Parts: sequence; C-alpha cells; structure tokens
Amino acid sequence: MKLIIINGPNLNLLGIREKKIYGEVSFDSFYKDLLKKFNNIELEYFQSNHEGELIEKIQEIGFTYDGIIINAGGFTHTSVALRDAIASVKSPAVEVHISNILSREDFRKKSYLSDVCSGIVSGLGLMGYEAAIKYFLEKK
Repeated sequence: MKLIIINGPNLNLLGIREKKIYGEVSFDSFYKDLLKKFNNIELEYFQSNHEGELIEKIQEIGFTYDGIIINAGGFTHTSVALRDAIASVKSPAVEVHISNILSREDFRKKSYLSDVCSGIVSGLGLMGYEAAIKYFLEKK
C-alpha cells in the first residue's frame, strides 16, 4: 500500500505556532513516529505553502497511489482549484484537520474539499492522520 500525507500552508510550523490549538510536536517528529508505527506500508510526506505545488503533487501521484491524506490548512476554506485537483485524480483522499474546524471561526466551517474526499477527520489532533491511515488499511 502506498499513501501520501500532503500538508498545506503553515503546517511546517507545527510545534511552534499556536500551540494551544496545534500542540507542541513538530510534524517532522510525528512523521518519524508514523513511519515506525506503519512500517508495513509506503508512506510519503509532502508539505508546501504554495497552492500550485500542492495541486501539482496531487496530479503527479493521484493515479498511482492508494490514498491521499490531505490537510490543506487555510486552502481548505478558499481553494476551488485544490478541490478540482482532488476530484480529477483516481486516488481517494481523506481530509484531515488537527483542530475541530467546526468549533472555530465561521470561515473555517466551510470546506471546499469535503465533498470530493472519502471522509474527513477533524479535531483529533495529530491522531487524525493515524485514523486516516487506518481507514485506508482497512478499506483495501
């Protein structure tokens, strides 16, 4: 099984920014733990603060990978282009949010991605990524 985690803008600052919302663990540290925990699958990670790079990555891998785990950050609430990229590829996607987006500002309650994703995990912290991986493992 081949999965990729795609993180959008500002998620490179996990462990540094808004610790009350996003926690104190860097994603790089968390990703190393994921690789150990799920050593029976191919798991890749890509992060960009640029919408076009996220779209290009989805197009690059979206016909060959078994699944995409995407936390598009702020682009979740603004990007029709990112939504269209997910809808255009064969690989299924699960949308992940570290915080509960429904309990935050009103503008965060609208996701342009949810209707083209197989599911959404929101508010479980970094454990949401693990839940998405487990979903793909059980779905196969």
